[in-house]
Amino acid sequence: MSTLVMKFGGTSVANLDRIKRAAKRVGLEVANGHNVIVIVSAMSGKTNELVGWVNETSPLFDAREYDAVVSSGENVTAGLMAMTLQEMDVPARSWQGWQVPVITTSSHANARIEDIPVENITAKFDEGMRVAVVAGFQGISSEGRITTLGRGGSDTTAVAFAAAFDAVRCDIYTDVDGVYTTDPRISSKARKLDRIAFEEMLELASLGAKVLQTRSVELAMRYKVKLRVLSSFEEPSDVAGTLVCDEEEIMESNVVSGVAYSRDEAKMTLLQVADRPGIAAAIFGPLSDAGVNVDMIVQNISEEGRTDMTFSCPTDQVLRASKAMEDAKTSGEINFADLVADTEVAKVSVVGIGMRSHAGVAAQMFKALRDENINIKVITTSEIKISVLIDRKYMELAVQALHDSFGLEKAG
Repeated sequence: MSTLVMKFGGTSVANLDRIKRAAKRVGLEVANGHNVIVIVSAMSGKTNELVGWVNETSPLFDAREYDAVVSSGENVTAGLMAMTLQEMDVPARSWQGWQVPVITTSSHANARIEDIPVENITAKFDEGMRVAVVAGFQGISSEGRITTLGRGGSDTTAVAFAAAFDAVRCDIYTDVDGVYTTDPRISSKARKLDRIAFEEMLELASLGAKVLQTRSVELAMRYKVKLRVLSSFEEPSDVAGTLVCDEEEIMESNVVSGVAYSRDEAKMTLLQVADRPGIAAAIFGPLSDAGVNVDMIVQNISEEGRTDMTFSCPTDQVLRASKAMEDAKTSGEINFADLVADTEVAKVSVVGIGMRSHAGVAAQMFKALRDENINIKVITTSEIKISVLIDRKYMELAVQALHDSFGLEKAG
């Protein structure tokens, strides 16, 4: 019997009525002949509440106990979902991460899945169980401690189970009905995509699109897991959602598939850094050690042995980055005249696999921004994306202008 993985996010299981609605969807798939593995998140708002309790109890908390507390929200949802299915006469039981077991690294609060043995759940399917309701976001380390996978970790759990069980598909149910060409809250012309390539979805997720967690898309691409994003609030027959799949499964499409943005960006510039071999390592080594997530990097032309180095990072990491640089200066690793932080910037990006075979995308993007009198501060490119840093006050205007310029309201 084929296996289907269905993942329900926090808004989809926010209360008992929504859990019942989700359970009915699961029941339909069971009736269609699937064994189903259901991955559930904590009920909406519960994880934030649990994190708040931890911080209030112990600001310098033990990460192992943090995981023990914050993973409990998924356990509650899994039990309630299993009971709801049982009330519908669907043979189901709940599974916590350690019972499967979902074996992870020991990096608490940000663990990575190492293995998911299938024997325990498969044995229960053989005995007549039709639905395994698994608590997402959690696992167990080699030391026998509960671990969590970081924010959005239930998406990663779902994809990992789909890969381990060779599932026909992994359906991610959320509060949106698919992947859009951009945020519909910013552009009323945003269009839902029927299909999107793994690489495009990975770029969009990493650039600020919040539909899927980046790690889950990486995993799906590696193991060729077909992902489908659907709304849990639409009738099953009404919406097909968006299929995330191999590039080969997509017919001709627009050169650019989507416009992504990240509001919480900061631009940091080290002025008059000594221009010598190894200076980049001396700067970005301490930033890495401090846990600063550096994104865009630009080095200016050297004059008289000095240069300026600019990089971007999340706004909530500016203080950490500043301290790392000042400590490196004090220790003599680097020498610079000043460190200037601009916390009023945003990153806007265009993404599309069509860029590989079409010239002129950058020129079109820069012209669209010029026509709106939007100044570009930093530019970075890859094979299928172009990103720019601009003043945050122009972010929405830039997204709308680029969406219009590339005609994303129309299918390719």
